[in-house]
Amino acid sequence: MINNQPMGFSFSLLLFLASFPVILAQEGTRATISIDGTIAVAVIDDNFICATLDWWPHDKCNYNQCPWGYSSVTNLDLSHPLLAKAIQAFRNLRIRIGGSLQDQVLYDVESLKAPCHPFRKMKGGLFGFSKGCLHMNRWDELNHLFSRTGAIVTFGLNALYGRHQIRKGVWGGAWDSSNAYDFMNYTVLKGYKIDSWEYGNELSGSGVSASVSAELYGKDLIKLKDVVNNLYKNSDLKPSLVAPGGFFDKQWYAKLLQVTGSGIVNFVTHHIYNLGAGMDPNLVNKILDPHYLSKVSETFSNLSQTIQQNGPWASAWVGESGGAYNSGGRHVSDTFVNSFWYLDQLGMASRYNTKVYCRQTLVGGHYGLLNTTTLVPNPDYYSALLWHRLMGKVVVAVGSNASPFLRSYAHCSKGRAGITLLLINLSNQTDFIISVQNSMDMRLTVEENISGENSFVRGLKRSVSWVGSRASDEPMYREEYHLTAKDGNLRSRTMVLNGIPLELTEDENIPNLDPVRLDVNSPLYINPLSISFIVFPNFDAPACA
Repeated sequence: MINNQPMGFSFSLLLFLASFPVILAQEGTRATISIDGTIAVAVIDDNFICATLDWWPHDKCNYNQCPWGYSSVTNLDLSHPLLAKAIQAFRNLRIRIGGSLQDQVLYDVESLKAPCHPFRKMKGGLFGFSKGCLHMNRWDELNHLFSRTGAIVTFGLNALYGRHQIRKGVWGGAWDSSNAYDFMNYTVLKGYKIDSWEYGNELSGSGVSASVSAELYGKDLIKLKDVVNNLYKNSDLKPSLVAPGGFFDKQWYAKLLQVTGSGIVNFVTHHIYNLGAGMDPNLVNKILDPHYLSKVSETFSNLSQTIQQNGPWASAWVGESGGAYNSGGRHVSDTFVNSFWYLDQLGMASRYNTKVYCRQTLVGGHYGLLNTTTLVPNPDYYSALLWHRLMGKVVVAVGSNASPFLRSYAHCSKGRAGITLLLINLSNQTDFIISVQNSMDMRLTVEENISGENSFVRGLKRSVSWVGSRASDEPMYREEYHLTAKDGNLRSRTMVLNGIPLELTEDENIPNLDPVRLDVNSPLYINPLSISFIVFPNFDAPACA
């Protein structure tokens, strides 16, 4: 948003200058980032960012903590003004409805013959809970929210309805599609827009509490595709079919694609919780360890190969990812430090042609993008919003001679010319002076001789064209979004953008996310334990044409 107040501009500039104390004191480590804008290495969806709504009731607890409150599909306060504002800020936020209890949900349509009660704790039930109910008046309310906020909806269907347990953890028998059919028919008759229907949750491979063989699962998907084709035969837009929504098992996934054949599954979903248990005291160390973060690339690579070999008509989604499982890590998943993991995941997933990345959760647990009680955005919300606004569909190659602690990802900019570079500095000591080069040999950032604090400050003041949306006299510039933790506390729930804490406005609106605009030839500094989006509007990138 525009800020034309000279006093506000001066104050923002001072805050920005104040964000470089280490650099003023000593020269940083120089590194070169080379961007190849000639070829697209991958392409993601326009609405790559996705967040989930889960089914967990308020008494879902882990490690003597019960962090879900009233955040479930069935009891979330849909009238809370912050909820609508948080979704609308994305213009089109993709929302996936699903989770562990998904395969125990009954849809309270007229043909349902069984009782339809809320989830309750039950010994011997899957995940310790009984079957639960989605009443159609609640479904109406949810769709009214989605309609007025522009949400793009994926709904996860119950894949165990009619089945029985044949041995511990393994379910067999035929899937009864009647309840799902009637629910989907109700949705169609009401005119509710569903972008995609997902089938089942974490039933792949050995499953989580329950599993179904790939052969049975594949046959079910063929049946479900017929249901979708029948119900939407008179519709201009036909929802996609998404599956299996589980943890990647190479043999199981390959078999599923072989059984279903061409054109049945549009998007292959897998779940990622690569940080381990939420109670792990080493969560922060894992997040800041570049070698640990890179381990999950093997999963992305193997899934990509499996799809190419067995179902090249389909594309990959991350259908659910919360970093740490069992509701996330307390004082970790909802704080600034988690954005190092989250944004690195978004960058890595994109490189492997992942079309959509669904964050567990929009609200609920410790890992919600919004605070479970107040719905005030947590730091990762702003990370997601900046990615959504800045990073375009086309992924380009980026190389670096920096240490592994500086992670780098580059995309064509969203909705404009040029390239956007994401830099993640995991080091707690090293501040980098970055030289960005075009592989076509166009140098974008020149190294400057920094002799001392005074000359640096004077040079930086000369190079700052504007903060926010003020007009610039400089024809060649870049835009910088530097993210840090408030007061340097990595476990702060407040993220700082260019020296300004990101907090709701007085009217309880999402704050502006304004860049600092700099001459393209000025030094590019990346502080320790910081994250930066750098936009180069004049970057010559044929892949972005």
